[in-house]
Amino acid sequence: MSRFVLDASAIITIYENRAGAENLAALLQQASDGKAQLAMSVVNWGETYYSIWNTSGPGVAGHVIDEIEQLPITIVPADLEQTRIAAELKAQHKLPYADCFAAALAILQRATLATADSDFSRLKKKLPLLLLS
Repeated sequence: MSRFVLDASAIITIYENRAGAENLAALLQQASDGKAQLAMSVVNWGETYYSIWNTSGPGVAGHVIDEIEQLPITIVPADLEQTRIAAELKAQHKLPYADCFAAALAILQRATLATADSDFSRLKKKLPLLLLS
């Protein structure tokens, strides 16, 4: 079974119907059909929440978070190992810290990182990437 880790840009892509939304919709369908596993770090869940809050207000952000809870995505707490790897990635690759949690979780789960953020291409030698757009 395929495993994918989603970052905040992946979720925002589908809720704002950006380029690549259909690719995430296909992953969600695979997960619903039991053909893929989807995970997201709680740090990236928080990034999604505050990003939507900032652009659309607390009501919309709350609604989106409620919808995320209905999706076949496992929200994974950040533990010491994930945080250590995220810090190392931040130091080595100069990515935003929250993004490093998505990459760290993908590394730990031996999963493909699904993202709409091309900045992750810096990590293509460290983990498999699926650029949604």
